[in-house]
Amino acid sequence: MKDLINKTEKELKALLSEKKEALRVFRFAMSGGKVKNLKEGQALKKLIAQIMTLLNK
Repeated sequence: MKDLINKTEKELKALLSEKKEALRVFRFAMSGGKVKNLKEGQALKKLIAQIMTLLNK
């Protein structure tokens, strides 16, 4: 979280779109049965929530 605080709003928005795309790809792979690490989805959702919290401050 500390590394996110130091980023600018533009960098946070770019990171947010990148992580949302990664979550979309993860969900697609999960439905196809290609995912081995299921905790990755939880970590992505948590990171997206942290970024959105910082953007809404």
